[in-house]
Amino acid sequence: MIRAAIIGAAGYIGGELLRLLLGHPDVTVTAAVSASSTGRRVDGTHPNLRSLTDLTFCAMDRLGACDVLFHAGGHRAGMTVLPGLLDHGAVLVDLSGDFRLADPVVYERWYGVAHAAPRLLPTFVPGLPETQRKRLTQADRISVPGCMATAGILALQPLTAAGLVAGQVWVDARTGSSGSGGRPGEGNVHAERAGAMRVFAPAGHRHEAEIAEATGVEVGMSVTGVEAVRGVQVLCRVRLAEGVDERLVRDTYRLRYADEPFVRVVAQRRGLYRLPEPKILAGSNFCDVGFALGGRGREAVLVAALDNLVKGGAGNAVQCMNIRFGLPERRGLDFPGLHPN
Repeated sequence: MIRAAIIGAAGYIGGELLRLLLGHPDVTVTAAVSASSTGRRVDGTHPNLRSLTDLTFCAMDRLGACDVLFHAGGHRAGMTVLPGLLDHGAVLVDLSGDFRLADPVVYERWYGVAHAAPRLLPTFVPGLPETQRKRLTQADRISVPGCMATAGILALQPLTAAGLVAGQVWVDARTGSSGSGGRPGEGNVHAERAGAMRVFAPAGHRHEAEIAEATGVEVGMSVTGVEAVRGVQVLCRVRLAEGVDERLVRDTYRLRYADEPFVRVVAQRRGLYRLPEPKILAGSNFCDVGFALGGRGREAVLVAALDNLVKGGAGNAVQCMNIRFGLPERRGLDFPGLHPN
């Protein structure tokens, strides 16, 4: 059995990691670390886990030995916590934003602070199986991309890698409230969030740096908070290269994702769910990608959707763990989502 421990286990991502790992046939959870909830039962904070575990949250000094250590703490926490755990003997999987960008100068530009452990940045492998599978088989330090970055990369990468996109890309993302985490804040209270479609990043969201780094194209990005709790949907507006038509776009997607266990091409001409819709992906590790052509066939809107807490976070991390330890990628991640929801 793989011994897994979670730092930041009281948060939404930490709760999803617990949900997935407690149901994983090859994993035993040895520690759920939370500085704010030490001594409390895990199922008091994550009530969906009632009867599934008797774990209590513990302090960092009770972490103990493990084979894989997930860090689900906030941004700027990973770069201070993880350097002290490099000799712990475990595979490290970081879900914060601290090791997603390889260049410390780029990191400081987007996160507003100097990186506390710049020498470690190049040692982390991006935790996106669809683009990094071979490297992940031997990676001891893994950095899971942001939820909107994951959706944007999976929508864009097949076309950019094939040279089918010309010029700058604009990514318009919509995200549910769970993407802001569980801590109270002025913009998170129900009276302010309910019924709102708030453009909280009209330009320059930090995930655009991740998308640009992964795809090699110039990216602009806007983000809108919507009333949903879970879910991310991105619309990537691109100009197609000369000679690219709908059939080539469709064939490129189908060929690229034919053998991917968690990416589905959804681009139908009819039906209520003819393009990717996060509503039906709640709880699942799938990312659906699709497209529609406009502008007399010279422009395209690439669409991707996922659950921000699963394929956009904890599920992606577990998928990376499965690859690293030589397990089938779908192990512990078979939940298909809900409909109706």
